[in-house]
Amino acid sequence: MINKNDYLQNPCRASSIPYWKASKVSVPDNVTILHQEDFDKMEYARFFDEPYFRLRHNLQGLSQPALPQGYSLCNAALREFAAHINRCYDEMGITEDELQKYVVRSVYNSSLWLAVKDNLSGDIVATGIAEMDREIGEGVLEWVQVSKAHRGCGLGGYIVMELLWRMKDAARFATVSGRCKNPTNPEGLYRKCGFAGSDVWHILRRRV
Repeated sequence: MINKNDYLQNPCRASSIPYWKASKVSVPDNVTILHQEDFDKMEYARFFDEPYFRLRHNLQGLSQPALPQGYSLCNAALREFAAHINRCYDEMGITEDELQKYVVRSVYNSSLWLAVKDNLSGDIVATGIAEMDREIGEGVLEWVQVSKAHRGCGLGGYIVMELLWRMKDAARFATVSGRCKNPTNPEGLYRKCGFAGSDVWHILRRRV
């Protein structure tokens, strides 16, 4: 089990996942997780390798963001969150039942579930979900996505900054992770929003 003090000193180096998950979740037998500093490409040549970045935000110097013109926040049901998330990705997604499990977690915070609609069509075009670990003061961005037709309008940056703004009084820091090879470059978005760090974790699965 990960040591809390070690995690707080350097969360993105200490663990590939947030503290609350690391203290509860077991790594499957067929999976090996290594930090970049411990990873040898030749040694793991017979493994499928998926690298993930992990970044941290100190929640300092924030100001409340403004929504781009033509959009507004709206209420959304779990099925609408799931449907929007699934429309935004080609290789990953989530079910309503899986999101229902988020709601009963100790880190659930309803104010950190955001949905943005296009005022003209009424369609949900951007969503974000974050969690709050009050035990150690960590905010965790879990899902941030924008409909393909509405990318480049500032909605992704708005979602990230609004989530940070809402968690700043309860959290000491925030973390986020994502696939390094994602063609939409989420890492670039998070860095523009003030996240920093150089930690990369390799999720390794043995080739059959």
